[in-house]
Amino acid sequence: MQYLNNRARSHLSSPAECELETLGRGGGWVNQAYSGSTPSLPQAVSSVYTPQSLFHSSMDSMCSLSIPGSSNPYPPTEAKVSERPAQIKKSTGCCSCLSKVIKGIWGTTMTEDTSENRELYVKTTLRELFVYIVFLVDICLLTYGMTSSSTYYYTKVMTDLFVNTAGDSGVTFQSIGSMADFWMYAQGPLLNGLYWTTWYNNQSLDYGSQSFIYYENMLLGVPRMRQIKVKKNSCKVHKDFENMILDCFDVYNDKKEEEEVFGLINGTAWQYHPEKSIKGSSHWGLLTTYSGAGYYQDLGKTRQESEEFLETLKTNLWLDRGTRAVFIDFSAYNANINLFCVIRLVVEFPATGGAIPSYQIRTVKLIRYITTWDYFIIGCEMVFCVFILYYIVEEALELRIHKLSYFNSIWNILDVVVILLALVAIVFNVFRTLKVDNLLGKLLEQPDIYADFEFLAFWQTQYNNMNAVNLFFAWIKIFKYISFNKTMTQLSSTLARCAADILGFAVMFFIVFFAYAQLGYLLFGTEVESFSTFNKCIFTQFRIILGDFDYDGIERANRVLGPIYFFTYVFFVFFVLLNMFLAIINDTYSEVKEELASQTDEVQITDIIKQSYMKTFMKLKLKKERISDVQKALRSGSEELEFKDFRETLKEMGHADHEISAAFAKFDRDGNNILDKDEQERMKQELEEKRDALNAELNNLGKNMGSSNKPSENADGGNNSTVTQEEFQMLVRQVVQLECAVTTIMSKTDAVTAKLELKSGNKGSMGKGRNDDERSTSDGNVLVNVDKSLKERLPSWSLNGPEGSTAANRLYPNIERLKSFENNNSTQP
Repeated sequence: MQYLNNRARSHLSSPAECELETLGRGGGWVNQAYSGSTPSLPQAVSSVYTPQSLFHSSMDSMCSLSIPGSSNPYPPTEAKVSERPAQIKKSTGCCSCLSKVIKGIWGTTMTEDTSENRELYVKTTLRELFVYIVFLVDICLLTYGMTSSSTYYYTKVMTDLFVNTAGDSGVTFQSIGSMADFWMYAQGPLLNGLYWTTWYNNQSLDYGSQSFIYYENMLLGVPRMRQIKVKKNSCKVHKDFENMILDCFDVYNDKKEEEEVFGLINGTAWQYHPEKSIKGSSHWGLLTTYSGAGYYQDLGKTRQESEEFLETLKTNLWLDRGTRAVFIDFSAYNANINLFCVIRLVVEFPATGGAIPSYQIRTVKLIRYITTWDYFIIGCEMVFCVFILYYIVEEALELRIHKLSYFNSIWNILDVVVILLALVAIVFNVFRTLKVDNLLGKLLEQPDIYADFEFLAFWQTQYNNMNAVNLFFAWIKIFKYISFNKTMTQLSSTLARCAADILGFAVMFFIVFFAYAQLGYLLFGTEVESFSTFNKCIFTQFRIILGDFDYDGIERANRVLGPIYFFTYVFFVFFVLLNMFLAIINDTYSEVKEELASQTDEVQITDIIKQSYMKTFMKLKLKKERISDVQKALRSGSEELEFKDFRETLKEMGHADHEISAAFAKFDRDGNNILDKDEQERMKQELEEKRDALNAELNNLGKNMGSSNKPSENADGGNNSTVTQEEFQMLVRQVVQLECAVTTIMSKTDAVTAKLELKSGNKGSMGKGRNDDERSTSDGNVLVNVDKSLKERLPSWSLNGPEGSTAANRLYPNIERLKSFENNNSTQP
C-alpha cells in the first residue's frame, strides 16, 4: 500500500470519483442563477454506493429523478477504460503535444476562449496573476538590490565635506560669489578634502601618496579642473558705449565657445580640447547646458603638486571675463560598502557677473558581484531574463491572434512598455559590466591619470531611474489581473467613463492656469525667485493650490497687483475649477457604483475556493464509503472468505467487477481465490489505516468549511465533521427543484416571445377579413401546440415510480416516507 502525504490512496476507483474529477476540470457545480451566464447542460452525478447515474444528461429529462437501478445513460466503466488507449494514441503527435504545452504555459485570457465561461476566465486570470506575482517579486529583488541605506549616508558625508565645510577664510562652496571666492575655496576646503595622507595625530596612513578621504574612501586617479569660455566680442556693444566698453562677452552658447589658445599657451590648461578628444560629456547647469569640451588641468597625486598647479593657474589669470563655467571632477571608492562616489562641483559665471555654485554627487554601485547577496542577485537576473522571454512569447501569441486590435487595450501597451524597458536594462547591464572592467584596468595601469567615471555614473543613474519607472508600471499592471472583481474595477471604470469630461474640463482649466502663469512671470519675475522663469511660475502655481506660497514676496514685488493676482487665482482655480474637477469624478463614481450594485454577481474567487472544498470533501467521503463497504464484506465472511462471496457482497453495494477483482487479488497472495485469516487481517489493517487518514482530512476540511457541515459519528465511533446521506439527498432534491423552476420559466418566456412575434406580424394585415380569421385561427393553433409541447417536455418531478432494486432502497433508506410525504402534499387543496 502506497501513501502520499499521509493520505491513503484507495485501491477502488469508483466512477463517482471520476465524475467529480470531470466536474472539477469542466467547471464544477456552478449556480447558474448566481453566475448570470447561460445555463449549461446538467452534469451527471453518481451515487455514493453505486456507479449508476442519478440525473439524465439530456435537457428533456433534466427534471426527472431516476432511482438507482434504472437504465444508465452512461456507457459502462469497462467500455470507457477500453476506449482510453485509442484516445491516447490519437493525441501522441508532435503538433498536438506542442500545442498543449503552449496552451498550458502561455494560455491567457486573450489566447483562450473565455467569453462564454466565466469560471475559466477567473481561473486563467488567477494563474496569470500567480505567475506575474513571482515576476514582480523578482524585479523587486533586482531593483532594491542595486541600492541600500548606505548610499544616502555616503552621499551626505561627501556633501558635508566638499560643499558645507568652510576654510580658514570662512568661504564654503555654497557661499562662492566671485572668482576670488572660487580660488579661496579651491586652495582651501577643496585640497583639504581631497588629500588625506595622515591620521588626526599626524601619523602616516601607510598608503604612501594614495589619498583615503575620511580614511575609508580611496581617491581614484587625480582630480580634473575644466573651464568653458566664450569668444571675445561675441556680442555687440551699443554705439553710445563703444568708446567706454571695449570688450563684450555674450552669454554661453556652444557656437560662441572660445577655441583659441591663451595665457601660457603651452599645457592642457591653456589649449582648447574638443569634447571627443577628452571624452567629456555635456552638463545641464542652472543657467544653460554646457558642452564637454574646454580647457582642463589635471591636479597631482599629492597636495603639494596640486597647490603648485592651482597657484600657477591663479597667477596667470586662468579665469577671466570670458569664463562661463568651471567644473571640478573626481571620484572615490569605498570598498567597505562597494560603492563609487562620482562628484562634480560646478561654478557658473553668468554674463551679469558674480558666481552661481551647484554640485552633483552620484553614489552608484558599478561593481556588482562580490558578496553572497550579489551572487543571489545574479540568479534573480537569470530568472528575470527567463520571465522576459516568457512574456515576449506571450505577447507575440496575443499579437498574432488579435492583430492590430491588440493595441486597443491600454494594458497591452503597458505590457510592451515593460518588456522594452526590461530589454534596455538587460543590454545596459552587460555594457556597464564590460565598461567598468575596462576602465578599472586602465586605472590600475596608470594611477596618475584622471579616472573618468562620470559617463558611467550618469548612465547608471539613468538605468536606476528606468528600473524605478519599470517597477512602477509593473505594480500598476496588477490591476489588469484583478479586474475580474467588480470592486477592483471601480477605479478603472470611473476614470474611463469620465475621461471625456475631464479632457474638456482640462482645456478650460489650463487656459485659466497658463493665463495666471504668464501674469505672475511678468509681474514678479524680476524680484521673486519662484517666478524668475516661466517654468518656475507653473510649479509655483501648483504649490499655491496645495497651500505652499510666499505671499510676502508677491506683495513686496507689486503692492497693488500682487494681492489682486493672489486672491483671484485662489478663488477661480482653487474654489471653482478644482471643485468642478472633483464634482466630475464624484458624479461618475456614484454612477459606476450604482451600476455595479445592480449587476448580478458573477463567479468570484471565493466561489471557486468553495467548490474546490466541496469537491475534495466529496471525494474523501466517497473513498471512506468504499472502505466501509469492503469492511462490511470482510465482516460477513468466515475465517476463509471465498472470492464468490466477496464479489456478491460488494456487487450488491454497487461496485464494478474489475474493482472487486483488483481489490481481492491484491491481498490474495497464494492465488487460490480464498482469503484466509491472515490475508483478511492484512486487508482490515490497511483499510483501518486508510480510514484514519481520511477521517483526519475530513476533520481538517470540516473545520475550514465552518458550520456548513455538521459533525457525525463514523463507523469507529469517532467524531467526524461530515455531511450525512440524508442531508445530501435533501440537497439533491433542492437542486432538482431549482433546475425545474428555471427550465419552466425559460420555456414560458419562449412561449410568450413567440406569441408576441406572431401578434406583431399580424399588425400589417388588418382589414383583410378572411385572411385575418385564418391567421388568428392558425395563431391560436400555434399557441395551443406550444402549450402542449411545454406540458409534454416538462415532466413532473416525483418520487413515485419503480424502486428498481435493492440498491435504490439503500441509496434512499427513507424512500417510502418521502413518497408518502409527496402524496400527502398532492392531495391537499
